Amino acid sequence: MPKITFITPDEERIEIDAPEGLSIMEIAHQNDIDLEGACEGSLACSTCHVIVDQEWFDKLEEASEDEEDMLDLAFGLTRTSRLGCQIIMCPELDGIVVRLPATTRNMMVD
Repeated sequence: MPKITFITPDEERIEIDAPEGLSIMEIAHQNDIDLEGACEGSLACSTCHVIVDQEWFDKLEEASEDEEDMLDLAFGLTRTSRLGCQIIMCPELDGIVVRLPATTRNMMVD
């Protein structure tokens, strides 16, 4: 089974099994990783924003225009930022490393 490493804002590295076909956001939720995902993966927020390690960023499919629009709302945006709900685990991503930003911006709550 592929593995994923989450790096928390406190620099803790958490390596877990990452079932193929699930998004990074879904994997985080199943393993009590603090990645919000307020819209539950419907591409309507930026709360599942992750920063992909440079080594892995170029292996990802291009972000869609809708994902780019949502990323514009993310706090702490970087060149390798992506939405965790849009990255689906596959064998080619075995070992991917993603960093959780220090904070998120949830535009879905008042």
